[in-house]
Amino acid sequence: MIDWLILTASLPTSPSGLRVRIWRALKATGCATLREGVHILPAMASSATEFWVIERAIREGGADAHMLSLTARDVAQEKTFRELFDRSEQYAEFTQTLKQTRKSLKSAGEVELRKAIRTLERQLQAIRSTDFFVGKSAQSVAAGLETLRYEIESTLSPGEPIAGVGTIERLEIAAFQGKTWATRKRPWVDRLATAWLIRRFVDDGARFLWLQHTKKCPKTALGFDFDAARFTHVGDMVTFEVVLHSFGLEHNPALAKLGELVHFIDIGGIPVDEAAGVETLVRGLQSQHDDDDALLDAAQALFDTLYAALRTAS
Repeated sequence: MIDWLILTASLPTSPSGLRVRIWRALKATGCATLREGVHILPAMASSATEFWVIERAIREGGADAHMLSLTARDVAQEKTFRELFDRSEQYAEFTQTLKQTRKSLKSAGEVELRKAIRTLERQLQAIRSTDFFVGKSAQSVAAGLETLRYEIESTLSPGEPIAGVGTIERLEIAAFQGKTWATRKRPWVDRLATAWLIRRFVDDGARFLWLQHTKKCPKTALGFDFDAARFTHVGDMVTFEVVLHSFGLEHNPALAKLGELVHFIDIGGIPVDEAAGVETLVRGLQSQHDDDDALLDAAQALFDTLYAALRTAS
């Protein structure tokens, strides 16, 4: 059995400001209510620290609050406590939303689909942040979201690579100078960021080819971000991250942070604050430039600015 935190609080009805503020804070922790004014949370919850902060805030606001730390008296009570945190209903609702989004794949536009997948990612993250006893439901909906994301990317960006397995070979930058690099035409964020990374940190004399058909990639060119390319998705890494590790650049904090941003935009995962803005800007650049060389030139300035900002923050 686990340890539990039980917060008892007696809040005044007036003024209402303290009551509303505490109610919102309690809801954010994901705690459950045993009865009015009595709230429970697993002691191992990531929000447990906030639970203690709330107790202090109530007392500082002039109201009564007490925190109890205990274990259930028996297995039956433990089961009762855990059932208060059953998120099955939320996962079922999320599954229905997945199904509705899937039905719109053929009729919805690109902006609508990308917005939908981002919204779903935030919704799932919100559920999982208060799911303290992760079970099969959580695993099932996470797999469902990944499947939907793949279907959307396949619809919007045909030829998106399937992640390979294995280790990433360490390479010497000096051996990759003045090369021709090739990827799929009309590059999206991962391909644009990778091209920027190559030009800025690997091969400043790089020349880029934009392929209509990846199977026609010249043998002398270094392919990236397509199946069977020299550099492409490996495991949970997108192409940008693979190139980072290939050339030993992953220890640069700003580049590592940029890799997290590219990863989230390309295949989802842990949200990054700047992602929505970067995605919007890249869409704007694509609408302005039909020529992929011109698109890359314009994107260079964007990624230069991002890198400078992240380096300053680091």
